[in-house]
Amino acid sequence: MSRSSEAAAMKRKRPNMDSATPGLVDADRIVLDVVKSKRNLGIWVAEVKKEANLAPTIVDKSLMSLVKKKLIKQVVNIQNKGRKHYMAVEFEPSEELTGGAWYSEGNLDKEFITILRDTCLRVIAKQTVATTEGIHDFLKHRQVAECTRQQVAEILNSMVLDNAIIEVKSTGLGEYHSIPVGTVCYRTASGAALGTGPKTIGPMASIPCGACPSISLCTPNGIISPQTCVYYTKWLNFEF
Repeated sequence: MSRSSEAAAMKRKRPNMDSATPGLVDADRIVLDVVKSKRNLGIWVAEVKKEANLAPTIVDKSLMSLVKKKLIKQVVNIQNKGRKHYMAVEFEPSEELTGGAWYSEGNLDKEFITILRDTCLRVIAKQTVATTEGIHDFLKHRQVAECTRQQVAEILNSMVLDNAIIEVKSTGLGEYHSIPVGTVCYRTASGAALGTGPKTIGPMASIPCGACPSISLCTPNGIISPQTCVYYTKWLNFEF
């Protein structure tokens, strides 16, 4: 065989030798490479068509073929759920796409957020003053809610913005004696109406104050107060 013939034969064989996914037609391979290049961010179908530089119908056909062969998958992009978004199967969607732990199947998990907010408020009221780490440890040991320290921190920050609680720093004295000086802590906001958020079902039912007919007369150290309320005490102690 002449040198030119050998070169031609090698050129014909190279695509199959270099490919990690043999058996794909050229269009499928091009589309797959485009999708893979976006890694865990994935890519919108319109962008695939633009970058692949192929006819739209060919791209659509290749995407369907690659999904069927389990080489790519369609994922939800919370920023635009109406767009078809694709990603190579070896990657997991980034939080930029999924929204992170606060989203479930592309939807904001409002029930989980409500439960976590109510429980954090309950722990703070029980302990008078609490830290992010302390609240997270409490939830973890009591197995009240499965969450990360970062989630607790984000919930507490949102509650501060909503004026449900206040952020303070430990002085190391009095009720802060067990908390290092300067540590960020949280307490219930003075005069804040506890348990006014959405009601939950089961053991995480909202604070009884929300349904109390004497709530307007309830004040700290008063005749009617959280300290002397039997129902409030049971709620704080997780007695259901």
